Amino acid sequence: MSIQPGERIPEAILQYIHDGVEKIDTTTLFEGNKLVLFAVPGAFTPTCSERHLPGFVEHYDEFQNKGIGVACMAVNDPFVMQAWGESQHVPQGLRMLSDGNGEFTRLLGLEMDASAFGMGSRSKRFALYAEDGIVKQVFVEAPGEFRVSSAEHVLSQLQ
Repeated sequence: MSIQPGERIPEAILQYIHDGVEKIDTTTLFEGNKLVLFAVPGAFTPTCSERHLPGFVEHYDEFQNKGIGVACMAVNDPFVMQAWGESQHVPQGLRMLSDGNGEFTRLLGLEMDASAFGMGSRSKRFALYAEDGIVKQVFVEAPGEFRVSSAEHVLSQLQ
């Protein structure tokens, strides 16, 4: 079963590139913050690169104006996430997080088997909004869809 509103974000370690590979635990990432975390099946994949990440880049300031941070996550390594962020002109404050082994994704109950596409275990496409480590809203896409986890939809639900 996937994580539900009212539940606490599970503890895991994610990675990103700053001065080399850095680690951040989810408690540090979420506690005391308002944060939208959106996840994609894979960096550089078509829908993720053409619509999902660009929407959050385009609307990043709107989230910031509401006092809400934004983070992107994929079951990819931190170097891929950094390169993808650079190629998409991601603003500095939008975190590009690696869940390299999919541990956090599994703890959220949002993993999917993409073996048929040669991608192994990946994250479902989703977005969640949490305040102080507690999930307030979860938006999980049906297979092959891109609607409810878009930046525009998430913003409309936060108003």
